[in-house]
Amino acid sequence: MNIKEVAQKYDLTADTLRYYEKVGLIPKVNRNEVGYRDFTEEDTNWVEFAKCMRNAGMSIEALSEYVALFQKGDSTIAQRKKILLDQQAIMAEKLKDMQATYDRLTKKVDNYDNHIAKFEEEKLENIEHA
Repeated sequence: MNIKEVAQKYDLTADTLRYYEKVGLIPKVNRNEVGYRDFTEEDTNWVEFAKCMRNAGMSIEALSEYVALFQKGDSTIAQRKKILLDQQAIMAEKLKDMQATYDRLTKKVDNYDNHIAKFEEEKLENIEHA
């Protein structure tokens, strides 16, 4: 696949893909005979993984470290797992914070529903007494 096709498939820009490769968020992509990037299925799997991890909030440094470790082979499995566990813990905390915010927002909306119902009830009483 060329860079344009990969960019469209993963809803990224070609510049983003070039950046991902430059900073090590994905391994180097092989080039075709005229020098254009030629993404293999394995390359696109890395793009999908990088996008997922960035969406999860993983830092560029942590992700590039993960990719570098992966390229060193199985001797780095424990280190890679730790990077993923650290990110999982960060996400768990963010989810907890988001849930608390969502719960507060829900209470606020419910409170407004009660105010609106009370307002409508008072409005009807005023019309009936008029």
